[in-house]
Amino acid sequence: MPTSTPTTRVALVTGGSGGIGAALAQRLATDGYAVAVHYAGNRAKADDLVAGITSTGGRAIAVGGDVADEVAMTAAFDEVESTFGGLDVVVHTAGVMVLGPVADYGLDDFDRMVRTNLRGTFVVAQQATRRVRSGGAIVLFSTSVTRTQFPTYGPYVATKAAVEGLTLVLARELRGKDVTVNTVAPGPTATPLFLDGKDEQTVERLAQAVPLERLGQPVDIAETVAFLAGPARWVNGQTIFTNGGLA
Repeated sequence: MPTSTPTTRVALVTGGSGGIGAALAQRLATDGYAVAVHYAGNRAKADDLVAGITSTGGRAIAVGGDVADEVAMTAAFDEVESTFGGLDVVVHTAGVMVLGPVADYGLDDFDRMVRTNLRGTFVVAQQATRRVRSGGAIVLFSTSVTRTQFPTYGPYVATKAAVEGLTLVLARELRGKDVTVNTVAPGPTATPLFLDGKDEQTVERLAQAVPLERLGQPVDIAETVAFLAGPARWVNGQTIFTNGGLA
């Protein structure tokens, strides 16, 4: 039996077990959403987050699966709907980043990024368009590097620029359904995905490139997503650069 009332808004956050995804799940739960925390490989982190949400009176479950596997994602979406009675918001944060210059880049790494970042986004977006109820929102993720064009980010940017293009089309394909589709493009944000492989000098240089002279925090990104998920009904088909003014 569903564990929510008909008026409860329900959100699924992919990649919700850590980094930006965890901050988003916590923020949406604070806003009163029933939240499904998706994980790919770290069930323990997802369970800990669910436990934290439920301990304060929220409602949450953990759902697993490879975002690029349509069978696994169908099952995950089914579980969310079965548990909570429907789905209003899908936030797709799951992704991988392997940096390197195009000339020397390994195609195995590129194929892995394409599978997760591009195919995974498409699979999740496809399920979301079939499931999200009227008045709902789909929020995808890109990167501010599609605009800043830092060297070594080329392969990663290639997978994320495609997400921005998909957003424009999908928003128009959902005409008449009262479902918004937007993409958030964070700047340098203090998450394991961003910090991995960077020395202290590189991190500081990137922080100073931002007019606010700091790295973003996951809660900064969560603020934007919470806006798009709820009150931002007139924002649609957009890429929001949440980056502290990084040019």
